[in-house]
Amino acid sequence: MKQFLNEDFLLQTPTASRLYHEFAKDMPIIDYHNHLPPDQIAGNKNFENLTQIWLYGDHYKWRAMRANGINEKFCTGNGTDYAKFEKWAETVPYTLRNPLYHWTHLELQRYFDEYETLNPKNAKRIYEECSAKIQTPEFSVRSLLSKMKVEVACTTDDPLDSLEHHQAIIKDGTCSTKVLPTFRPDKFILIENPNFADFVLKLGSITNLDINSYSELLKALRMRVDFFASLGCRLADHGLEQIYAINFTEETANLVFQKVISKQNITSQEGLTYKSAILHALGVMYHDLGWTQQFHLGAMRNNNSRALRTLGPDTGWDSMGDWSQAQSLSKFLGRLDENDQLAKTILYNLNPKENDVFATMIGNFNDGSMAGKIQFGSGWWFLDQKDGMERQMNSLSNMGLLSRFVGMLTDSRSFLSFPRHEYFRRILCNLLGNEIENGELPNDIEWIGQMVQNICYYNAKNYFQF
Repeated sequence: MKQFLNEDFLLQTPTASRLYHEFAKDMPIIDYHNHLPPDQIAGNKNFENLTQIWLYGDHYKWRAMRANGINEKFCTGNGTDYAKFEKWAETVPYTLRNPLYHWTHLELQRYFDEYETLNPKNAKRIYEECSAKIQTPEFSVRSLLSKMKVEVACTTDDPLDSLEHHQAIIKDGTCSTKVLPTFRPDKFILIENPNFADFVLKLGSITNLDINSYSELLKALRMRVDFFASLGCRLADHGLEQIYAINFTEETANLVFQKVISKQNITSQEGLTYKSAILHALGVMYHDLGWTQQFHLGAMRNNNSRALRTLGPDTGWDSMGDWSQAQSLSKFLGRLDENDQLAKTILYNLNPKENDVFATMIGNFNDGSMAGKIQFGSGWWFLDQKDGMERQMNSLSNMGLLSRFVGMLTDSRSFLSFPRHEYFRRILCNLLGNEIENGELPNDIEWIGQMVQNICYYNAKNYFQF
């Protein structure tokens, strides 16, 4: 019987172990999509205790705690930091077979050299010892990034953001991790949002433009895109239910825009027209700059209306949606490709029944101009676990080229999430190593080892030109 979380954790064969330890383990990390707060990196923040760095903002843990009967006071409420940690420690033993169990103990081991499994009996000791470490310079956020060999970290940023913290990081020049912004323009796409007109006013104030037409909006967004690019931005990101790609003209998009900023109601069809138009226009901008566009598709957000009213968004009330994705994806990508304006693109799927749709869709627009131009992104959110990652990689392998995959990302708000890269690397090496030992792949360790290193690091470095 193997010991839990030993050096061959998730590695079922000697060849899988060799691939991981000789080729994957020590590769640097390019975390090209996360939600880390750039102000905390700029200020090289030290957190006060383990709860603040580990539980604040972590809706994965909150969902598990609620499922375990823990009162909201200890999730997002006014419980003390230690009381919240105590309730998390009470929940952890019940998370067996949930990825949270693996992530929790990987993080305790990799950051704190803590090898006991967390439970109510040792919670106080672990909390006190880890909290003491967290207050030392070795556990400042920059030190944590350096400890995990994070070479590049791409945060997710609003077009209205001043990016002052990114500028401060650049000016300071002492951060060993390259921290770059990512352009996330969802609030200017989702026109049904009741605050849309206010967002436009703020954008006009920032750009010194009187945005009273769709063309002026595009002009203002291009100014922000150029500003982001001046600070090293190479990616855009979008979190949408599905791609919007019905037929449109700039004239019809302008009519819809005019109605909304004058506080008139629009129909769902008018909303689709506008969203289709602006998604296309943004795609053209990204192509002009040589950026990569990312689309996180399929999340059904804010299902619990009562929780949304009392706690706000992003507090753990989202799930997989079941929208049809194929037709609109094909039309959106094809419309850009028709005029050779299709940027490098990564598509993330949240519903595993669509995996093969995504894996085959990318092949329609990989045009030979570069390796892996259109990517099927790694297992995302609810699929960011062993089964989800294996399914994604199997679909990509069956329908395309796993060898050209740009690999893993954290998609996390936590500075303790980087062992997720290790988790992914072990799963990747186990898939390949087992198939070598089964005779399904050749015993060419050097070539397959290079493939592993490419997926873990070099493919992303070359793809994004970091």
